Amino acid sequence: MRDKISQLFCLQKNACKNNSTDNRGHNVPTKATSNGTMCANGSLGTEGPEAPETDTSGTGRMRKPLERNGSAQNHAVHLERRLGLFSGVALIVGTMIGSGIFVSPSGLLVRTGSVGVSFIIWLACGLLSLLGALAYAELGTMNTSSGAEWAYFMDAYGPAPAFLFSWVSTLVLKPSQMAIICLSFAQYAVEAFITECDPPKGVVKMVALVAIVMILFVNCYSVNLGMAVQNIFTAAKLVAVVIVICGGAYKLMQGNTQHLANAFNGPMPNMGAIATAFYTGLWAYDGWNNLNYVTEEIKNPSKNLPRSIIIGIPLVTLCYALINISYLAAMSPQEMIESDAVAVYFGNRVLGALAWLMPLSVTISTFGSANGTLFAAGRLCFAASREGHLLDILSYVHIRRLTPAPGLIFHSLIASAMVLHGTIDSLIDFFSFTAWIFYGGAMLALIVMRYTKPNYPRPYKVPIIIPVVVLAISVYLVAAPIFETPRIEYLYAMIFIFAGLIFYVPFVKWGMTPRFMSNNTILPATAGGGAHFFDGHVRVERTP
Repeated sequence: MRDKISQLFCLQKNACKNNSTDNRGHNVPTKATSNGTMCANGSLGTEGPEAPETDTSGTGRMRKPLERNGSAQNHAVHLERRLGLFSGVALIVGTMIGSGIFVSPSGLLVRTGSVGVSFIIWLACGLLSLLGALAYAELGTMNTSSGAEWAYFMDAYGPAPAFLFSWVSTLVLKPSQMAIICLSFAQYAVEAFITECDPPKGVVKMVALVAIVMILFVNCYSVNLGMAVQNIFTAAKLVAVVIVICGGAYKLMQGNTQHLANAFNGPMPNMGAIATAFYTGLWAYDGWNNLNYVTEEIKNPSKNLPRSIIIGIPLVTLCYALINISYLAAMSPQEMIESDAVAVYFGNRVLGALAWLMPLSVTISTFGSANGTLFAAGRLCFAASREGHLLDILSYVHIRRLTPAPGLIFHSLIASAMVLHGTIDSLIDFFSFTAWIFYGGAMLALIVMRYTKPNYPRPYKVPIIIPVVVLAISVYLVAAPIFETPRIEYLYAMIFIFAGLIFYVPFVKWGMTPRFMSNNTILPATAGGGAHFFDGHVRVERTP
């Protein structure tokens, strides 16, 4: 049956019929075949295959390193290690401090009904993000391939769960994250020019689309330019945070503490409300794992990855706590709930003639966060498609700029569609529910590999209690809303996740490729010029 399906609908992925060796991820010389296409000749590059390491368990068996083949140093498809400690901290802080702290405070107050409970949840979200990131630091130093959860699922569970993650993350999670941030950017940017009424939704969406195009250009043009933008905008948004904190401190010195004095007045929220409040708070902290998507590009990842996490996440948590206190020093909880742009309202109340600084600061913050989000998302596409889990073309990297341009473009197109058809609140709820399924899966992967791969090098190792706690909280965050306030959207999310198996079996497990895609993944050997991209399987060169 499988052969018949293949004959009717598909071509086998290997375009070179005489090549029986799987050269995925290796630097393979190419040659022209009789049909005018460029194919691998089956030989390895100058490096040859990676040498397997001896299993130190005493069995004498050989084992392969956890890194995917494409992550070998000096490899044709190896993304250069350009990110140091400062850039790592900037990527974490820059993606975490985005639109969340300017959108989420009112939503969190609505769901908890208490200033004190909402403040505790803000701190708890920071602690949970730190614990999760420390567990990811062990995973990221154990396997320094890009792709984060995708790479860890491959190591712990095999290709099917890893494919499901890449399926959901590529089509939903990363694009929705970018869409939310760009919509927030546009909301604040437009409100700076329209003060008499609410900004038109059409204008907001057009500005969000322009932001996506600008960020796409920056990240396709150069890795160094993308990180320079990230570093500059991270510094700028920290200045904005300082402005808010100083304004709040000024109000507190004037004696405006009445909204903080009765922080725990009001009824306690139920368990389901607390879980959905965590969704809102954790959205503001999301981005704590983005550095793991680019580990192939971090200098000395065994040291710089955990150091960046330990510096970046506590810094963000401190900023969020002080920002919330500043908000409550300048406005009442009810005013925060009724305001769609809390930071702008704060600026009008506290900064006077300098109130314009707040919408400017927020647009800078959200633009930088969207830049970091796309930077990481393109690496997931590259890593997954390099192993055949996504379209081959998404594993292409610009041969001179070394940017995964097709993956970046793909994510931007989906994010643009979400901008046109989605709203911020609906996107946040769906994102949070689905994301924590996979965050919990990564914690379980760490626990599983402590037993299945006990002898693999772990330059950074966390106490086992940390992934156990984060896993338990992940289960609660996924299950509590379903039982407390069941919604059909949760069922749709689960159906969408497992629908990926429909595509996994024929296209990944059986290795079939639709006939119409064959012309898009094999370049003709025409005369003249050099190819501008090479893929994660074979470096493609044109010969005269």
